[in-house]
Amino acid sequence: MTLVAGCARFRAEPISAAENAKALEERGLDNPRLLKFIAIGLAPDRASVTPNRWDLSTLTLAALYYHPDLDVARAKVAGAQAGTLTASQRPNPTLSFQDLSYNATIATPSPWAIAPVINFLIETAGKREYRTAAAQHMTEAARRDLATAAWAVRGGVRTALLDLWAARRRLALMQRRLDLQGQLVGFLERQFAAGEASALDLSRERVRRNQIELTVRDIEGQEAESRARLATAIGISNHALDEINVSFDAFDEASRNKPLPEIGTLRRQALLGRSDVQGLLEEYAAAQSSLQLQIARQYPDVTLSPGYGFDTLSNVYFLLPAAELPIFNQNQGPIAEAEARRQEAAARFTALQAQIIGSIDSAVASYGAAVKTVTTASSLLAGEQSRESRMSRSLQSGETDRPALVTVRLERITAELSRLDAVIQQRQALGRLEDALQHPLFDPASKIFAPETNPRTAPESS
Repeated sequence: MTLVAGCARFRAEPISAAENAKALEERGLDNPRLLKFIAIGLAPDRASVTPNRWDLSTLTLAALYYHPDLDVARAKVAGAQAGTLTASQRPNPTLSFQDLSYNATIATPSPWAIAPVINFLIETAGKREYRTAAAQHMTEAARRDLATAAWAVRGGVRTALLDLWAARRRLALMQRRLDLQGQLVGFLERQFAAGEASALDLSRERVRRNQIELTVRDIEGQEAESRARLATAIGISNHALDEINVSFDAFDEASRNKPLPEIGTLRRQALLGRSDVQGLLEEYAAAQSSLQLQIARQYPDVTLSPGYGFDTLSNVYFLLPAAELPIFNQNQGPIAEAEARRQEAAARFTALQAQIIGSIDSAVASYGAAVKTVTTASSLLAGEQSRESRMSRSLQSGETDRPALVTVRLERITAELSRLDAVIQQRQALGRLEDALQHPLFDPASKIFAPETNPRTAPESS
């Protein structure tokens, strides 16, 4: 009964697809536990916070609170911890019988013969220690994978928010362009009615107005898609974004062509300290311990079987040692497999570092090229703005007409759109560099963390 009382019991935890979907739909950014989590992420001494404007930092913290990918990573950490417990357990003894018989031909002194034996397996050559070490390293690797998942969530939020910022900036410029094009068409229609403009000029400008209007509708669709992707990146439904004000300060102010931080230092930190780098180092250490375990298994374990025998009123005590005889093999196959897994872990580690170097170099090159393009586009825009100022003064002095001024303003809007495209490319390159370095560049003071305990279900501290 004592043995049974110590056993775990199964408890069913059914999942309802309908209830789970309802819970996901009801997620919001006004959740008190979420606000407390954000407060801890922004300032550990604050109990709660209600953001007036949700920026990259607060939306990232909301994603770290809600995103299901982190729940999957936490479950893997829990599974690895359970694996460590399993690996460190000592094997239970077993009960067997050397003899358990009844001889009907013997009436006295006793027809029974009984010889129970308890078998104790004694692991030799440090097998249990190697097995436990491998499991511990895999647990640490799972923790690093949780941190990597947190950075991936951060990247998803940043990319979606950047896309939304870009769509809104493009939309504002295209709407101004559509308004100016409509003014130009109106001028030409009046001139055509007065016989001062050709039908061809009027038709051409109408076609341009229609094309711009279609582009506006297309950008509106891009804005809606970016907004939906942002909600998905956070782990909430789209309607949960309806009641908040989104801030794009991180992108409006990002870099502004300032020099990047010391890339050499950040590059070295990434190659040595990125969470996925540290995770693969732990996996390599686990492969080392697994190889040590397989080498240790060349040496047989010992089974000691103390027992007691009762036969025709005779009491017999015995000890039956046993061990595997490594005659046909010396565990060469498992050892070779463990060596191959260690080589694979080493190769994956080298491949990851090479990938990081390539990603950093590519992002730095893209960023440098984008900065030059922004500089050129800014110069061209300044030229168009100067030209517009001169045309405006000419209009005031009566040296030109209003359609000419509207045409110049359209050209200035085109230059603004070109500069915006260059700025967007620069911000995207900065985002790729941020991912490659695993270092926040848009909001350097932000914290990227993912607690092992689910913040939505963990008991709240008093």
